[in-house]
Amino acid sequence: MQAADDIAARRDLNREWVRQAIGQSHYLPQVAKFIQPPPAGTPKNWRLYRSRYIDPVRIKAGVKFWQDNRATLARAEFETGVPAEIIVGIVGVETIYGQQMGTFRVLDALATLAFDFPAGHPRATERRAFFKAELEQFLSLSNRTNVDPLALRGSFAGAMGMSQFMPSSWVKYAVDFDGDGKIDLFNSPADVIGSVAHYFKAFNWQPGLPTHYPVRFEASKLDLDALLAPDILPSFSVARFISKGAVLEGAALQHPGPLALIELQNGDAPPSYVAGTSNFYAITRYNWSSYYAMAVIELGQEVARAMTP
Repeated sequence: MQAADDIAARRDLNREWVRQAIGQSHYLPQVAKFIQPPPAGTPKNWRLYRSRYIDPVRIKAGVKFWQDNRATLARAEFETGVPAEIIVGIVGVETIYGQQMGTFRVLDALATLAFDFPAGHPRATERRAFFKAELEQFLSLSNRTNVDPLALRGSFAGAMGMSQFMPSSWVKYAVDFDGDGKIDLFNSPADVIGSVAHYFKAFNWQPGLPTHYPVRFEASKLDLDALLAPDILPSFSVARFISKGAVLEGAALQHPGPLALIELQNGDAPPSYVAGTSNFYAITRYNWSSYYAMAVIELGQEVARAMTP
């Protein structure tokens, strides 16, 4: 109730309305379980991860989504420079084009993580603060749009709609792309498409720039630790990338900006590697995972390929 009073004061909301909303939230033990990271030492497996998202069901649904929204995707690409296949990849990975938008009451999920975030999580303090801020944004958004905060459902982390925007992302990046006077990421594919494109534009998407290039290594010069040290943040010029033992070919040699070495582990098999650009990094601002970004890219490519007779 103290948090409710603080939110009401900061957001100039009716104190009793905020108290009543938070007072009707329920602790969800499964949410606290799902937010935990995998046990230490759990091997990552790109091929297994890929198989979860790039399958006939998603590709078929992606083709229909693209066909149904061809003009809107083209307009979003024209206005922002974000390719249609990236937008299609995002919506497919997130919710299979609206088929799986989450069944948790958003208020319950956010309240659970704001007030009862698992103490054993390695970043518990930081994450608890994040979800308290998201709960505040959610209540403010619900009040401003006259939506019952108990009615909305989403992911276990409180993400909403076809695009799975957190409340803060909805406030900052969602747009009314169909021009009907409201933003609806649950039922308006146009608003979803425009909002995803606007999100990436806000995170400095560079029109026409590839997301990644093939890379191999020159064993005698390879300094893998140095190449992996910045993680997914593009940090190396082409010349410096090559000096550390990376081998690029073709268009990659003329790449104008920084690169990152992206490692995708394959369980017990050797890892896969690509040279990621700032556009690859932009996709990871949606979900901070190189595996996620590559799944988005490859699903979009597969749908684009399936669109071609």
